Amino acid sequence: MLKKIYKKLFGTQSDKVLKRVKPLVGEILKFAEEYSQTIKDQNDVLAKTSEFKQRLKDGESLEDLLPEAFALVKIACGHLVGTSWEVRGNQVPWEIQSPYDVQLLGGIVLHQGNIAEMRTGEGKTLTCTMPVYLNSLTERGVFVVTVNDYLATRDAEWMGGLYNYLGLSVGTVVAGPEKEARKAAYACDVTYGTNNEFGFDYLRDNMTTDPDKIVQRELNYTIV
Repeated sequence: MLKKIYKKLFGTQSDKVLKRVKPLVGEILKFAEEYSQTIKDQNDVLAKTSEFKQRLKDGESLEDLLPEAFALVKIACGHLVGTSWEVRGNQVPWEIQSPYDVQLLGGIVLHQGNIAEMRTGEGKTLTCTMPVYLNSLTERGVFVVTVNDYLATRDAEWMGGLYNYLGLSVGTVVAGPEKEARKAAYACDVTYGTNNEFGFDYLRDNMTTDPDKIVQRELNYTIV
């Protein structure tokens, strides 16, 4: 009974986290409105990505860049609606709209190292692209972990057009490929794969005494 009263008066820990991050959504929307007038094509998007990377090198933090980076992803999504790109010889249409506020909120929560719970159909795949993009700006690589090879391949191809539009390279680590192919995938800005493949590659890298056999680079940021 006391626990219910406490929650009603003060809210849960999740309520507190959401209350703290909601103002950031307003900042993102403010920048998105500005960018809608100034960022018209991929050249403008790529210039912003280069600017963000330089600002990080000059001393700004990821938190400083978060509203602008998330806004740029939102604008890039808008540019891609109705376009298509080639995957395995076929033209794949862009089927996702620009992120909604709930997806912006989920992306912030993920970037901050928390768990984001979203209902089926609320766009988890698109939600993770924003923290992935933000953390890739460090040029130290980002892993996106899925449960099987099919989902890893599908999501990498599905979101690949967006990442490429933003100036990022995308790799996929699935069962089968040899060392060089894995090394190339891990060298990408964004690497999709399964917990099994990431985990066993990590173990193999830490067991070998031959530096040439190491496929992963230093671990940086992961979304599961």
